[in-house]
Amino acid sequence: MFARRALALTTALLFAVPAAYAQSASTDARAIQAGTYKIEPYHTQVDFSVLHFGFTNFSGQFSSASGTLTLDPKKPTASSLRVSIPISSVKTTVSKLDDELKGNQWFDAAKFPDAVFTSTRITLLGAGRATITGTLAMHGVTRPLVLTARFIGAGINPLDKAYTVGFEATGTIKRSEFGVKTYVPMVSDDVRITIAGAFEKQG
Repeated sequence: MFARRALALTTALLFAVPAAYAQSASTDARAIQAGTYKIEPYHTQVDFSVLHFGFTNFSGQFSSASGTLTLDPKKPTASSLRVSIPISSVKTTVSKLDDELKGNQWFDAAKFPDAVFTSTRITLLGAGRATITGTLAMHGVTRPLVLTARFIGAGINPLDKAYTVGFEATGTIKRSEFGVKTYVPMVSDDVRITIAGAFEKQG
């Protein structure tokens, strides 16, 4: 009897909890709160994708990002973004490749431990969309980078009770411009970057 009740309770929670959580975030960009935010690293991912020998769009990921977002929806020119990405966190489907990417033929994580994006201007494109103009410092080189950002949702995170906003931002760089030239052009020079960012309001 006890086992049946426990199973029933567990089943109810499995179905009820996700439904409750789905209501925690609003997709209305007009409701975003102004303030200073910090990256929530456990649910922030930085993906990259290259064309591998003309066969596949091969992807990898960086984790443990840190940084800040100053957000003023009514005055976007006062908003700013800084994202720092630890190179040693790089991960693909091949562990041997992960080690190679950290080495001096690629990112050289020992010498250049972080890649840093810093915004210089944020321009609204419409409800929930913006262009983020800035610079990317990576592998000892700083180059311009423009990201196109899309608002995902905002609200109280039901797990840690922090007011959280989420965005997705995409852009493209040429890795050779940062001195990362191994296997170009067999592995494409163009690298597509996608940042899935969760930011928690401070104070």
